Amino acid sequence: TGLADPAPVAQTFFVDDDIQAKFSLDAIITVCDSKHILARIDDEKPEGVENEAAEQVAFADRILLNKTDLVSEEDLLRVEKRLKSINSQAPVQRCTKAEVSPDWVLDIGAFDLKRVIEMDPEFLNT
Repeated sequence: TGLADPAPVAQTFFVDDDIQAKFSLDAIITVCDSKHILARIDDEKPEGVENEAAEQVAFADRILLNKTDLVSEEDLLRVEKRLKSINSQAPVQRCTKAEVSPDWVLDIGAFDLKRVIEMDPEFLNT
């Protein structure tokens, strides 16, 4: 959906009884633009304003490193290293035009509420 803090969407699955009864959160999939993600992660934000790019990477259960055809192998390795420094648990899949097997992003049961609460103890406090 672009740059947005993923927490409010994910919280909906746990704080709304109707949604919790009918749906489950399978995974948070983050798509990163190989050419621009480091600049977005390094964006200076005013105090109290979240860096949405960093938040998306941190909350991700899986990361699609997209547009890999636009950067060198050296740059890809640098981007992957940085992504792993923010979120060491999320597997990273390189891709072009976001083409990946549906099995890599659907019905994977990767969302772990306990991990998210360890990262953000206030996660369920909306």
